[in-house]
Amino acid sequence: MARGEGAEQYAATLLSVKPLNAEIKTVKLKTQRNRLSVFSKVCYAFGGAPYQITGTVLGFFLQIYLLDVAQLDPFYASIILFVGRAWDAITDPTVGFLVSRSRSTRFGRMMPWIIFSTPFAVLTYLLIWYVPPFEEGKVIWYLVFYCLFQSMQTCFHVPYSALTMFISRDQKERDSATAYRMMVEVLGTVLGTAIQGQIVGGNSNCPTESDAPYSTNSSSVNTTIASLDQTKQAYLVASGVICIIYVLCAAILFLGVKEQKETGRDKSEPLTFAQGLRLVMCHGPYVKLVIGFLFTSLAFMLLEGNFALFITYALGHRKDFQNILLVIMLSGSLTIPWWQWFLTRFGKKKAAYFGISWAVPFMILIVSVKSNLIVSYLVSVAAGVSVAAAFLLPWSMLPDVVDDFKVQNPDIRGHEALFYSFYVFFIKFASGVSLGISTLSLKFAGYVTGGCSQPEAVSVTLKVLVSPVPVVLIAVGLLILKTYPIDEERRQGNRKLLQAMFDSETDSESETSDRGSSV
Repeated sequence: MARGEGAEQYAATLLSVKPLNAEIKTVKLKTQRNRLSVFSKVCYAFGGAPYQITGTVLGFFLQIYLLDVAQLDPFYASIILFVGRAWDAITDPTVGFLVSRSRSTRFGRMMPWIIFSTPFAVLTYLLIWYVPPFEEGKVIWYLVFYCLFQSMQTCFHVPYSALTMFISRDQKERDSATAYRMMVEVLGTVLGTAIQGQIVGGNSNCPTESDAPYSTNSSSVNTTIASLDQTKQAYLVASGVICIIYVLCAAILFLGVKEQKETGRDKSEPLTFAQGLRLVMCHGPYVKLVIGFLFTSLAFMLLEGNFALFITYALGHRKDFQNILLVIMLSGSLTIPWWQWFLTRFGKKKAAYFGISWAVPFMILIVSVKSNLIVSYLVSVAAGVSVAAAFLLPWSMLPDVVDDFKVQNPDIRGHEALFYSFYVFFIKFASGVSLGISTLSLKFAGYVTGGCSQPEAVSVTLKVLVSPVPVVLIAVGLLILKTYPIDEERRQGNRKLLQAMFDSETDSESETSDRGSSV
């Protein structure tokens, strides 16, 4: 009897252990399914390089290219910069809406947009850096191809940004993939600055020092026709190299990343544009995040757009400006891993406060100290640390807002691209306004197109555009971010709720498939 009772107890124990083992195996399988390999993260990160490479080159070099190489009047250059950025901003929510309503293919819903837009983006980017052989219609040429490139770039970048939500459903894996992406993107800015700066740099016959007092004769010290032709050729060569890199990165992304299938999308009706706009803009955490980063991003974009001119004409480092830009981006790329550790250890809001405000004293220092090449390099190294934080944090915090929206609206699907596209819309539109106004300010200050030196008023204007104005914008942005409600506790709570929702959806889908197979 004792031996029989022992056998029965042992059998009962086995029966109770089996469901527990099955549950543990299920949890492990779900964890493994959400986990990304290092290879997938690296391939995903490469997809962010084209946007940053071309964006950095356009941000740092397009203004000085239009003024000194294409030799457009500052008024027309400001129109091109403003209209191009404004058009780019308008296309973001439009493409985001179209992506949200597009049907899934065997490659996913985001990948077809990325692949089909690449060849058109490459062609239009190349034509931006070509100086047409006619004077009449030159403004239209740059305006058309700048807008076309921005449209094609949007068709690449909006789906790519939203792809973050479809490579994994685990927050840690998405944050890790975002860190890889930011690392490659900042390296992309280094690469773009290096390629454009080193190929284009040194193609001017202007003297090294241009900070001599402005005189009526200085406008005659211009580049010769031969050197101007060489500079035009250099810009074309640099753009050709960047186009090759663009295509390679798109190919690596397509071949190395698998877009996960969405769960529950077929159960919900697609959102109209008005519905999507209303839902997105009524989500409080998203609005506060976007407005906060709108001001801080605007500060860095204003600095970026005028920095090449500031180094050349206000500091007099004409032969070194491309190297100073390269130092900033290289410093930023090396500090991305440190910022990823910081936001993991202390939280994303603290990282935003500390990282973005780090640039303020150096913005003040660069205009307060008399022009000195060594000081300029030291300030560039320090400023690059803040640039890295400004790159990483918005894209690391946006998925948290999307998750928060999902928790509060579990029945709404296909909205991810809208969050990313509207964020980029506001950033780009504001940057277009800032660049247009800053270029007009240079015209009113008396900027001489193609001149080797500029009036003192231009130098003062450039100092204002790269220091006091960005500092005020950063202060306003950080005050708004202080009201951002998603802290680490809320973020972890959302993560648990979303995992539970995903597990229940997966279980219900597997039960449905089992019933179908049994029938």
